Amino acid sequence: MACIVFGVTGGIAAYKAVEAVRLLVQRGFEVRVVMTEHATRLVGPDTFRAVTGNPVSTRLFETTGPAIEHISLARAADLVVVAPATANLLAKMAHGLADDLLSTTLLATRAPVLVAPAMNPDMFNHPATQENLSILRRRGVHVVGPAKGAMACGEEGEGRMVEPQEIVDKILEVLGLGQKLIGHRVLVTAGGTREPLDPVRFLGNRSSGKMGYALAETARWMGAKVILVSGPTALEPPPGVEVVRVETAEDMRREVLSRYGDCSVLVMAAAVADFTPAVRSEDKIRRAGKEGLTLELVPTPDILGELCEARRPGQILVGFAAETGDLLSRAREKIRKKGVDILVANDVTRPGSGFDSDYNQAVILFRDGRETELDLMPKRDLAVRIWEAVVEMMRSEPNGEGNWQRRNDQAQTTE
Repeated sequence: MACIVFGVTGGIAAYKAVEAVRLLVQRGFEVRVVMTEHATRLVGPDTFRAVTGNPVSTRLFETTGPAIEHISLARAADLVVVAPATANLLAKMAHGLADDLLSTTLLATRAPVLVAPAMNPDMFNHPATQENLSILRRRGVHVVGPAKGAMACGEEGEGRMVEPQEIVDKILEVLGLGQKLIGHRVLVTAGGTREPLDPVRFLGNRSSGKMGYALAETARWMGAKVILVSGPTALEPPPGVEVVRVETAEDMRREVLSRYGDCSVLVMAAAVADFTPAVRSEDKIRRAGKEGLTLELVPTPDILGELCEARRPGQILVGFAAETGDLLSRAREKIRKKGVDILVANDVTRPGSGFDSDYNQAVILFRDGRETELDLMPKRDLAVRIWEAVVEMMRSEPNGEGNWQRRNDQAQTTE
């Protein structure tokens, strides 16, 4: 996922930065904290180190390795955030001053920058501060807040740093993960299914569930109400997501079909077994006296096919094709045969990609014949690309997004 360099300056609101960083880590971001010397007097670096699991950078000349730290931080960042951003820091940014690790990193980075101002109301409203903010905005720096309210100095007015969740929401917006799915209810399937042979054995596959969980997590970031129907997996459920546990293909079929009608989007990322034993032994199958064992297998239900037949106008259906061999020809045949709107195809034999990996390399196929080939990337990044494709399709449907938006809004008012 994206790397965020999070700068903390010596404003009293520095304690709020801990919660903002925690929320980002919880969402899977890689966070590197840079603190000014004054900030360390308010919050200890060990606090941020414990929250992020990464070293905390505080001094310009502390580098022990071959890299120049402010340059390596500047280049690693997908976004640089400063919260709280004091009047002093804003003045440095506006005039290109660089006399500590944070200000040199800001001057060296080419990544987007977001600041959350925090200071006394008189300081915020001073013409110099307002001019500095105007300069920064003209340069493309993103600004969130400040809010109005009671200050630590005992005064009240504009200058209070916004709450951590608002900072996180703005970060998601700047990174293109804003509330594009707000008002939508989506259903995601994940993980593999297990088809029992006897009380101790089952037929399964190597799916870890990471792709489906990434899709559920990023949909929640983007504002959707998310239902995750998950096969057995060791993964922690994404926060804010309704999780339904299943084991067999028939379990998954039942749970998905019972919930599908209330959803505007279904993403079938689960690796559902194609076959199940014709007969399940009630006792453990014994090896003694057997030269071999022949199993009779029968097809499992075609969940994707049933969903395509059952869907209502405006619903979008996304399928997955985990293939080996001739990826594109098999994927093209599957999207034609199944009738899904979007198909995500990947070759699970590629090194470092597919099952049980944090990375994936895929081709996104659309029902109108378009195809988008993607490079190897983290599964969370691929999940975002898939949701962007879904949003694009919603907007192109003459009666798609608007109708489902209204329907879901009505559903939410009755909950």
